[in-house]
Amino acid sequence: MATVIVALGGSLLRPEVEERHMWLEGLIEIIRDRVAMDDRIGLVVGGGAAAREGISLARPIINSEDRLDRIGIAATRLNAAIVRESLAEAGIPASGTIPHSVNEAASLLEERQVVVMGGTRPGHTTDAVAIRLAVATGAERCVIATNVAKVHESDPSTDPNAVAHDRLTHSQLQAIVGPAEHSRAGPSQVVDPMGASAAANAGMPLCILDGRNPESIRTAIEGGDFGGTVVE
Repeated sequence: MATVIVALGGSLLRPEVEERHMWLEGLIEIIRDRVAMDDRIGLVVGGGAAAREGISLARPIINSEDRLDRIGIAATRLNAAIVRESLAEAGIPASGTIPHSVNEAASLLEERQVVVMGGTRPGHTTDAVAIRLAVATGAERCVIATNVAKVHESDPSTDPNAVAHDRLTHSQLQAIVGPAEHSRAGPSQVVDPMGASAAANAGMPLCILDGRNPESIRTAIEGGDFGGTVVE
């Protein structure tokens, strides 16, 4: 029996992602298999395009970053509802509510094998929430499933020569993603700097991978070689 927390980037649920229904079915199958092995799984779902579009619409008339963050949090909770209801429909024992805090999620995970949540409060990305939940529940690892294969020194979408890493220390990751602070709602990177800091402080192992292939998520949950970046 293991406890693993998985941050699912909102980009994985975007309309542009090919065969996203098959991706969701693959995720359901993975969670069903891990539940059968008595694992406890926490899923923290990001806002993705829905969050960015909502924030972009509101930004010209809203100056408060906290208020803009709340729009993004609402998008994460919508995406979390999609995942939670899909799991429940498949008969998987997921918690009946979407927690509003890490403490609430940790308590629910003591009662149910699967908990699904989104964001919690302004200034905390879902990466940071997932890492804090992993620390709070004593998880073996935290899986960060995004839309890039590995952590790169620079953005591979704009720098074709960006150097990729198979393994990093927590301090090396922090140097790449920047200081642990949150200043603007909306933008995202491979790992949130505040989350990276929380992982470093707790010594929480991170598995960063391309979640568009559900089998990579499965392998990371199981502790195998998932082909991404290991941070420890």
